[in-house]
Amino acid sequence: MESHNSPRRLLLVSVPRTASNLLLKILNIPGQPNAFAADRGGYFFYDAFHAVAKDGRLTQAPSEWTNEAKHEVQSTFQECFDHLEETCALAEQENKTMFAKEHSFWLSNPMAFMQAIHGPEKGPYDFSTFHVNVPSTYGTTRTFSTNNKTVLPDEYLRTWTMAFIIRHPATVFPSFCRAMNKISDMGVMDTKILAGTLLTNMTLHWTRSLFDWSLEQTGSTPLLLDAYDVVHNPDAITKFCQLAGLDPSKLQFQWESGVHADGVARPNGASQGVFDWDTGKSVMLSTLNESSGVMKSKEPAVVDIPTEVKKWQLEFGEEMAQLIEKAVSDAMPDYEYLRARRVTV
Repeated sequence: MESHNSPRRLLLVSVPRTASNLLLKILNIPGQPNAFAADRGGYFFYDAFHAVAKDGRLTQAPSEWTNEAKHEVQSTFQECFDHLEETCALAEQENKTMFAKEHSFWLSNPMAFMQAIHGPEKGPYDFSTFHVNVPSTYGTTRTFSTNNKTVLPDEYLRTWTMAFIIRHPATVFPSFCRAMNKISDMGVMDTKILAGTLLTNMTLHWTRSLFDWSLEQTGSTPLLLDAYDVVHNPDAITKFCQLAGLDPSKLQFQWESGVHADGVARPNGASQGVFDWDTGKSVMLSTLNESSGVMKSKEPAVVDIPTEVKKWQLEFGEEMAQLIEKAVSDAMPDYEYLRARRVTV
């Protein structure tokens, strides 16, 4: 297959536990000669999500947000955006493609989430409260079309080529709960933050909105991988790599155990610091960092949801199992819609 020209900016959109870090490991972004990525490989809006989740804000109606909280969140979004722009400038200086990965909700406007869970009766919802200010180099108009649920205007988002990774919700959501439980057990996550974090990340709504936005804006189906293909179908990754303008010869399916996603080897049990980025990273990447290659047993060909529900009841208890089951049920239409549009060979 003939390789496409490299985009100037490539954004991989994910949700937690979709094997996105495994995909990055395979794509070998640090080894891609024409790609530029920051130390985290993306996650520029992590601090914004942390600010939104603080003090239980994710589950509050707009009227419950103080002006101070709104200002803090908008300022953090702006700081995240400014850092992203600074990194993009570095990529341009080196004449490389800027590569970043973001979880879909982390880019999303908090007002969109509040509206989704509280309904119109809890409004009004002033989406402009959290919009970021983008430079005039992106034009003089600022448009937010229907499927753009982010804090970034259409004019800016159009400068990015978007790619997506998804995974079966019945695999993703319980895995996310396990990871959050580990972080909670460390005593470093407030229960108010935990509740909102589960609600916002156990969904494919925000991913589908961005996918449909990209489809509408470009007129062509965006690149999308299913985690099953990442694990079991290397030819699909090769095709994805070619279509994304990356170098397939740099793909790696085996690596040295103990080497973290940032390329640094650490001894087992090495401290990653207090909770924030490092704590979350140490939990989320533990399995990948202990591996030496793709672990096919982690991705079954068939997921039987009723059987999985029984496992969740034993592992998490009845209440959490019901929450996961509902989240999976709600997400399945979006998953099937997106999966039908994935890269295949």
